Amino acid sequence: MVSRVFTFSLLVLALSGCTAPRPGNQVAAPVCAVGDAMTQTTLYFGLNRPQGAAITEAEWQAFVDADVTPRFKDGLTVFAAKGQWLGNDGKLARENSRALLLIHATDKASEQGIEALRTLYKQRFTQDSVMRVDAPACVAF
Repeated sequence: MVSRVFTFSLLVLALSGCTAPRPGNQVAAPVCAVGDAMTQTTLYFGLNRPQGAAITEAEWQAFVDADVTPRFKDGLTVFAAKGQWLGNDGKLARENSRALLLIHATDKASEQGIEALRTLYKQRFTQDSVMRVDAPACVAF
């Protein structure tokens, strides 16, 4: 009985889509019953500068227009967000943010475009980081 339960549990886990992390930030492609296997990447951009005024709506929109849209012409979604984290000093930090949602092919061009956006934003707006979250997705239009 225990053996059957264990075997069944392993089968359920295997079929649930759980996978080990892949080297090189690659996302495992899902097997799609409907739609195409793609990647969903969400980038989180903080709007506070370490020194000086916060990044304005006009500055953000200029970044989207000049840097994001040319790299991801097929489409994108931007959400207003409020981020918070525990700083190195032990204090809670909060800031307004933007979340950029991209649905894209799992290919070298997309990877280069995403990493270019992260680098540009950090340099242009003196940011320590731009958080990236990747997930496999089945996409149908």
